[in-house]
Amino acid sequence: MNLKKILTLSALALALASCGGGSRDISGERTQAAPLPTIGSSGGALSNVQAKRLFGAKTAGSNQSSAAFGGYAKGCLAGAEQLPETGPTWQAMRLSRNRNWAHPDTIDMVKKLSQFAAQQPGWNGLYVGDLSQPRGGPMLTGHRSHQIGLDADIWMLPPTSLSLSRQDRERISSISMRRAKGAYVNSSWTRAHHEILKAAAKDPRTARIFVFPGAKVQMCDDERGDRSYLRKIRPWYGHHYHFHVRLKCPRGAAGCVDQNPPPAGDGCADARQWQANILNPPKPKPGAKPAPAKPRRELVLADLPAQCKAVLDTK
Repeated sequence: MNLKKILTLSALALALASCGGGSRDISGERTQAAPLPTIGSSGGALSNVQAKRLFGAKTAGSNQSSAAFGGYAKGCLAGAEQLPETGPTWQAMRLSRNRNWAHPDTIDMVKKLSQFAAQQPGWNGLYVGDLSQPRGGPMLTGHRSHQIGLDADIWMLPPTSLSLSRQDRERISSISMRRAKGAYVNSSWTRAHHEILKAAAKDPRTARIFVFPGAKVQMCDDERGDRSYLRKIRPWYGHHYHFHVRLKCPRGAAGCVDQNPPPAGDGCADARQWQANILNPPKPKPGAKPAPAKPRRELVLADLPAQCKAVLDTK
């Protein structure tokens, strides 16, 4: 490798290290960034660098046509659109994270859902949590998904003000909807929550929505009309401070990998089984030992679709 190339790679390593000098995770605690891995001396020079360090260092979208590459937990996003920090019926929260970027379909979905939410009693619109990073990819902290710009977290907290300052948006938190460890909703749950999740699920672009089991069970119990949308409402761990909308790959999007569709039916029996398991956890078999947790290997650039290198390289 010639001297000019060595100096260029060294400068990149220093820049990435300075960008990753600690950040806040989803609980608000500050985390220390891991040391930058050694840059290879042949082949793809960045192929063995942790992808989260490369994508986390980008502060703006790439100058490309919008495209999602790979899957929700292993991919990247070209030509991302930024959700404006404040709109007529929404505010983006936790602006310091710079995660209010997404595929244009997601931005459009969020705006339209916020307009619907603003028509609900006690709601002025939506507080919008994490979408994706400016170029998607693995995040420095938090989510494993949200990598291709087709995921959006919507706060459960009904907005009473859409003129929050940047400081306010870092300080306030959403509210939990769960009771009994997620088996039931609590008194903060309202019919408006039901209707907003229903509207999100009825958007034909929506693949599924993740929410805690008690909310799905409550929606199953309360729905008296068309139940087909309930198939998209899926019980999942956590998701009681926000719900998570996941869109399908846009039609004709080569290189974007959809998740398998939810099982047929309204999914209510499955949600009630989650509820039962929370209330009466299955007893372990006699003598059974829990399997040791395997440390998760960090994704490197070589793990992602080939298009992701160009997403990083493009200005």
